[in-house]
Amino acid sequence: MTETPSILVLTEVALSDEDALRLTSVHADDESGRPAYHLLVPADVERNLLADVLDHLSLFQLREALEAVRGEDEPTRTEAADALARSLAAFSRAGWTATGEVIEGDPVKVLQQHSADEVIVVTRPHAVEDTFHTDWASRAREALGVPVLHVYAGSSFLG
Repeated sequence: MTETPSILVLTEVALSDEDALRLTSVHADDESGRPAYHLLVPADVERNLLADVLDHLSLFQLREALEAVRGEDEPTRTEAADALARSLAAFSRAGWTATGEVIEGDPVKVLQQHSADEVIVVTRPHAVEDTFHTDWASRAREALGVPVLHVYAGSSFLG
């Protein structure tokens, strides 16, 4: 009997029902069994102010760029807990069981503390980090030695 695959999902946003369906469809027909999903939602992400502003400006998000300058777009623990609850509910509505936790500190270092067969990173587009491969998924690929899939929330685009 094979061991149940373990998949970590690191997300900076609440997953929608469509996101959960897309993520779980990758392994829906696995012969090794239904994987165990564990969601991680960061609460205190240290972001580069310049990169955040450029990310928002590259997407013509002027209000969000101003909020980044003011420090208004940093997630709080309460917002992270809400995003986790909504994401777990989306997995449940998709017919999958998942566990999860709100994390603090460097998300890639937290990923290293967990054991997994695969990692899925769900983010909004980050033009600067994605271009220079300093995003969570790129860093996780270098650090973990397991497959890492990077997808953008709310879409089927890969990062």
